[in-house]
Amino acid sequence: MATLRSLECLVALVDEGSVTKAAAVLHMSQPALSHQIAALERELGTPVVERLARGVRVTAAGRAVAEEARVALAAASRAVQAGRRVGEGLGGRLRIACAETMTAWLLVPVLRRWRTRWPDVRLDLLEFTSADRMVEHLMADGTDLVVGPEPTATSAHVEVLGREEMVVVTSSGHPFADRESVSVPDLAREPFVHYDPENGMGVWIDQFVAARQTSLTVVLRTRSPRTAAQLAGAGMGVTIVPVSALAGRPSAVVRHLQPRVHRDIVAITMVPSDALVRRFVADLRRRGLPTVDTAARDRSGEDSAAQG
Repeated sequence: MATLRSLECLVALVDEGSVTKAAAVLHMSQPALSHQIAALERELGTPVVERLARGVRVTAAGRAVAEEARVALAAASRAVQAGRRVGEGLGGRLRIACAETMTAWLLVPVLRRWRTRWPDVRLDLLEFTSADRMVEHLMADGTDLVVGPEPTATSAHVEVLGREEMVVVTSSGHPFADRESVSVPDLAREPFVHYDPENGMGVWIDQFVAARQTSLTVVLRTRSPRTAAQLAGAGMGVTIVPVSALAGRPSAVVRHLQPRVHRDIVAITMVPSDALVRRFVADLRRRGLPTVDTAARDRSGEDSAAQG
């Protein structure tokens, strides 16, 4: 197949009219240019120039090739420019997979900043309810970056962004509303809003209570921690959610677990050197996770008083 260099030499010959001038424009020797033209002719099976006593003349075949070569060279130039822009973090596409509770709580401010400062970067966002499913998506090249709780296991590059508290949510009329914190044995005696087994929170809670040799009285299940918080706030039972699930400000009472429990929030990628991934993770680290104390306030008490 003809190389871009040989096509570039032919176009220069057409434009300059001589081997000497074409070689000078391309900053190469005349023999090197002639070698490229000869290779192109072997590929085509026909001459692209006629050697004359006082120079060369481009043939009809050569001019036809040169016309299409200009299109190919322009496309190659755009490809190089696009690669440089992406390499500099100024353009391209960044695919982000995140835990569904992370979008409003953590990502929106960073996404908004990127949309303003780097409008040529295309941002794709997928939300998941399982860290393990996100990692599977990453390994299958379905995403460039995963943001959420730690998965069960991964061979990809992991960076800890911070720690998120797990809290108890219930209604304003529940006895837990009069406490500052709730123990696991206390939870065992209450109707519990649990999670679908496909949700990573469901697995985490089952392991959490099993490690404390207790069990829960499950009254219903949901796929979403945000929905669980709303159901608990509506008096359907009590539940445990990450504080990121409270970003929608549900009408509910939020209490710490006793003792307090946290989980790591991480960024996972297969290519940590990628310019866009590196810059996005740096922005997440710079912003930091929202403060636990603010996120875990009594939604039905302090917030209502502040609005009044």
